[in-house]
Amino acid sequence: MRTLCASTLIGEFFVVGFAALVAMKDPDLAASTVWTVSGIAMFLCLALCGVVTRPGGIALGWALQIALIASGFVVPTMFFLGAVFAALWWASVHYGRKIDEAKARFAAQSAQSAQADSPAPDAV
Repeated sequence: MRTLCASTLIGEFFVVGFAALVAMKDPDLAASTVWTVSGIAMFLCLALCGVVTRPGGIALGWALQIALIASGFVVPTMFFLGAVFAALWWASVHYGRKIDEAKARFAAQSAQSAQADSPAPDAV
């Protein structure tokens, strides 16, 4: 799950950066405000890559997805891109958990077969 979620967050990092460049064209927004808000969002994308498997990491990821969609009020294209990344986030969490479960089952089966293949201590 960590790899899929981190990949989505890295993609969002770049999208937020490019959205900041688009927001810079708005004469009503100060450059410092745009880059402060975008910088915080970009930092959160990177920071979440490391904490996504910890308690609350997925919830923080969902909060970031909501914020990304809400940024569409400043850059309208972000409504669409935010929805796309929210769908990617859902898929990353959903299928990542399934992959983690499959890996755990495979590891358990491998451990059982290794125990079955090893000779008994009495036989040696």
